[in-house]
Formats: sequence, structure tokens, C-alpha cells
Amino acid sequence: MTSPETLERTDAFLAPIGDEWWRTAVIYQIYPRSFADASGDGIGDLPGITSHLDDLAHLGIDAIWLSPFQRSPQKDAGYDVSDYCDVDPLFGTLADFDDMLAAAHARGIRVIVDLVPNHSSAQHEWFQQALAAAPHSAERARYMFRDGKGENGELPPNNWESVFGGPAWTRVVEADGKPGQWYLHLFDSSQPDFDWSNAQVREEFRRILRFWLDRGVDGFRVDVAHGLVKAEGLPDYIPNPEAGSMGGEAENVPYWGQDAVHEVYRDWRKILEEYEGHRALAAEAWLPTAARTAEWVRHDEMHQAFNFPYLETKWNAADLREVIDVSLDAFPGVGAPSTWVLSNHDVVRHASRLALTAENPQGHGIGPDSPGQPIREVGLARARAATTLMLALPGSAYLYQGEELGLPEVIDIPGDARQDPTWFRTNGERYGRDGCRVPIPWNAEAPAYGFNESGASWLPQPAEWATLARDAQTGVEGSTLELYRTLLAERRARALGAGSLEWIDGYGPEAVAFRNGNVTVIANTGSTPLALADGIVIASSGPISDGELPGDTTVWLETA
Repeated sequence: MTSPETLERTDAFLAPIGDEWWRTAVIYQIYPRSFADASGDGIGDLPGITSHLDDLAHLGIDAIWLSPFQRSPQKDAGYDVSDYCDVDPLFGTLADFDDMLAAAHARGIRVIVDLVPNHSSAQHEWFQQALAAAPHSAERARYMFRDGKGENGELPPNNWESVFGGPAWTRVVEADGKPGQWYLHLFDSSQPDFDWSNAQVREEFRRILRFWLDRGVDGFRVDVAHGLVKAEGLPDYIPNPEAGSMGGEAENVPYWGQDAVHEVYRDWRKILEEYEGHRALAAEAWLPTAARTAEWVRHDEMHQAFNFPYLETKWNAADLREVIDVSLDAFPGVGAPSTWVLSNHDVVRHASRLALTAENPQGHGIGPDSPGQPIREVGLARARAATTLMLALPGSAYLYQGEELGLPEVIDIPGDARQDPTWFRTNGERYGRDGCRVPIPWNAEAPAYGFNESGASWLPQPAEWATLARDAQTGVEGSTLELYRTLLAERRARALGAGSLEWIDGYGPEAVAFRNGNVTVIANTGSTPLALADGIVIASSGPISDGELPGDTTVWLETA
């Protein structure tokens, strides 16, 4: 039954007031495999999402972003798409998608879908045609096929490495049975890269955009948005080992951040503007600085870009103040909102990451033998404090499913249960991303903790999920779930997303302190308690006593 709160939010959705919704929205990422499983086969699905939309409305988010659910052989959990305009049977049908979309809209929740334009599945019809065609054919021109080096073409065209480890080139066997050309795959060999200089590729993605826009989606999150275009001549490149697998700290990478990629998004922006309702494009672009990332959201390109420099910032006051300052200069400077994010399906959950004591490049993951193991209590305290800080910042924020429950990274996944291609391509040297993708808990006493009714789970769930399940936290004062609900409700009521930031001095070098409207926010990243100014406590990430803010704690105060 629809609640009064849901009805109120539905009215707001149907008659939006003010600026475009995406400028201030809190967007909740759903990783469909691991959200909720209605079929009982151990893999989450679209009907499972529909069944929990009331829980998301109760949480207080504005939109959901769905990781890929399109038809795929699932070599990389759906990021290897074989048909961009159909739903994979694992997740349901197009009718299930339409039902979910309608149900979300009825609750005032917008829906963003994932789009994977850098590469397709090797089982995509086009790539199968390319394999059957001759070298230098029109079919192969849709992908990055190249002749090899060496006397007989036995060496790859260059030295590029895959994001998942190992070489980024695979050699094919031609129709005559002899080794032939090589094709580029920046990710797994089952994910061949498109050639975006090809007019057919560009036109096909225009068709794909319109297919989903015509169904009513509110936007797209664009996977590897800093990829697509490769440098002329495909020059050799040795990556910086400290930069992470997606190149977030490296400049002049010949397969990331090429200028010509902006032409693609200018073209897409025009398509979205043909539709009513402020449809939005959000970029996954791992770039060295917020200023570089802002190039993806200039007035005629995308609407949002994930703020990965913010995500990668350590729990340190000076670093946080700097990245917030830079972000609030760079993004609004091109007419876009700042975005804020702490976790997603590709990084170690921030309830563990913020307590790591050793370097952990993006994509490597953590496992039982990783150095700098997180302390659970420290990680949770910092995660709650970091989220309390983030949700007070002006702009748009992204949440990742399960973070509202305080879920940590699952570290002790047996090797024979791991699924991430990174684990296999590096022979277990990198654990990959499975630890942040474990199915989330809904009911402490139910099979699979309420993920489904059968007890099946595509990745093993740890015993601690029982204490973190949604029903174990609902209505419990001080729980992480209730903290998130309070923060989101107050953020909306006080219009913090549309506000502005004014720094406050006087709390010392380990504090991040600012005002946004009539809210004073103070985060203590150190271990020594800080004396608080007078004010009414709106929300705090942890207990406050005797007018002092403990370490690893953030508070919102109502001030005059």
C-alpha cells in the first residue's frame, strides 16, 4: 500500500519545481545480481528490485542507477553485453523492466540504466561477424582489429595491458586455420573494444539510447566514459603502478581521456534533449583531477561525472578540504553540479577502505593475505563519519547498495568461489571486486538473509550479515540504516544539495568544518575530541557527550 510519504514524493516527481533534478539528487546504485532475488536461483533480478522499491522510498533516495541487466554471457557480471536492447534472462524480461520502471516512477524514484559503449561481449552479433570476416573487412572495422608485429605478425600491435591483468590483445585464428590479426580488449578477452572512429558504431549507439529513452528511462550511467577513443597510432605505454587499473592518477594515457571522446557525448547530449523530463548522462571517468573530470560535464556534454578524486581521498582533514575546494570550483565552473561518492561496485567498500593501512590501488581488492587489514570498528566509524560529511555537501550524491547498512568488504571469500575476471587473469595476485558485490542482507533470520527464499547466493554471504540485515536495523536508534534515513530526510528538508559551502576555522588541523545554509558540519578525522560550539544536534555519526566531538565522528548542528 502506498504511504502518505510516497504519495507526497510522487506529486513532486510529476510536477518538479526548480532546477533539474540531477543537480541535487541522491542516487542509489543497485548491482542487480546482489540486490534481491525473486526467482530463488541465487542471482538478483528485476522483480527482486521491484519488490523492495518501498524500502528505497523509505530510505529517502531520489533515483536508482542499475548496473547492467542487458543480455550477456556474464563473463564480467554483465559488463560484457551481447544485446544492448534486451534483458538477460537471468534478470527477467523487458516486461519486468517496464514494470519496475513504472513502479519506481509511481514512488517518485527516477531510473538510470548502465550503458557500456567501450566494448561489447565477444558473443555480440557484430563480433561474431568480424571473426568470420576477412582481415581489413567492414565487419572488423567496427572493432579494434590490427595486424601484429614481428616477421609473421606473431607479436601484439603494442604493449598495452588489460585493466584485469595480462595483455590487452588476443590473436584470432583465421578461416584458413592460421593465426591472424589481433583485437584489442582493455578488459577481458571476452570484451573486445569498439572502434569509435567507425560511423556504424556511432549510429548503433544512437539507436540504443533512443530504445531506452523511448521506454521512459531517466538517464544513463556511461561505463568507462573516459575510454572509447584511443590515441592515433596506438603508441606503446607502460602504466604507473600507483595509478590504479583505471588510470585515475595518470596523465597522457593513450587509451584514457582522449580529446575526441567529447564529440561522442556532445552528440548524445543532443539526443537526450529531444526528450522531456531532464534526462541525464553520468560519466564514469577515472581522471587525475577534478578539473580534468569536469571536462566531461561542460554545458553541451554530460550532466554529471563521478568525483573519483573525492572517493580516493583518505580520511584526512587537509586532503578532504582540498578536494572539496577543488571540486566546488571545477564542476560549477562548467555549469555542472559537484558529485560525491564513497563506494561502488568496483572499489573496496568505504566501511573497510577508510581503515586500510596499506596502499590498495583501485581494482586490486582485498583478501585474507592483503597487507594493512582493516579494523572493523574503525572502518565503520569512519564510514559513518565520511557519509555524514558527504551528504551535507552541495550537489548530487551517490550511494552504493548496502552502505546504508554499514556493510564492510567481504574479505574471506574462498578462491574457488570468486567470480571476478581480475582474480583469474592475475592468477590470484589481485582479489578483484567480489568483496563489494556479495548479496546484501534484508532479514536476519531468513534464508540467504532475505536475499531470496531459497538460500542460494552467487557469492557466499558471511555470518555477520545477520547482525547487519535491514530488519535488524530498522527503527533501532543509532543504527547505520537510521543514520542514513535521518541524513537524507534532513538533507532534503534543508535543501543542502542546492546550498553553498562556507568554511569555518577554529577547530584545528584535524577538523573539516563548514556551513551550508543553517547547518554547521564538523568532522573530526583525528583521535583527540574537539570542543563543539553551541547548537542543536541534527544528526551525528556517533555518540557525542559533554559538548565534545570524538575522533572519527561528524556532526550536523543547527545554527542561527
